[in-house]
Amino acid sequence: MPDLLVNLYSTAFADLKQRADDVGVCVRPALPPELHLVLAWVRDRFSENWASEVSVAFSRQPVACLISVEGGKLLGFACYDTTARGFFGPTGVDPQARGKGIGLALFSACLQTMKALGHAYAFIGDAGPVDFYAKTAGAIVIPAPDKGIYEGMLRSAPK
Repeated sequence: MPDLLVNLYSTAFADLKQRADDVGVCVRPALPPELHLVLAWVRDRFSENWASEVSVAFSRQPVACLISVEGGKLLGFACYDTTARGFFGPTGVDPQARGKGIGLALFSACLQTMKALGHAYAFIGDAGPVDFYAKTAGAIVIPAPDKGIYEGMLRSAPK
């Protein structure tokens, strides 16, 4: 999967914020005492690798993890500046809560936060849903012949 680049000053980025605002879900920064809950949630639904990145996000000041919560229930998360400065992700939404715009709202809120912190561009490393990012934020593929930062990354052996 390719790495992507998002211009945080483009018109597509401005349109993304408007679309996300229309979703109407609660997105907020995670609080340090929520670390164990968010880590367990990400580990159970996604992967140990993503849980590691969430741990890094919680070590930042301010915490670089945003969450979507409804009725005291965690619905999704999105991190930034974890694998590398300027990187968006990982991000995920509970499978039972998908299709409601939560991912869009988390994506937008993270990018808005990154822009407020002084980033002009955001990188999406090893992007899964390339078409989603291109359509929603004008993300473009970074032409690179290798896997970039993830090349040679240690991975857990299959059980």
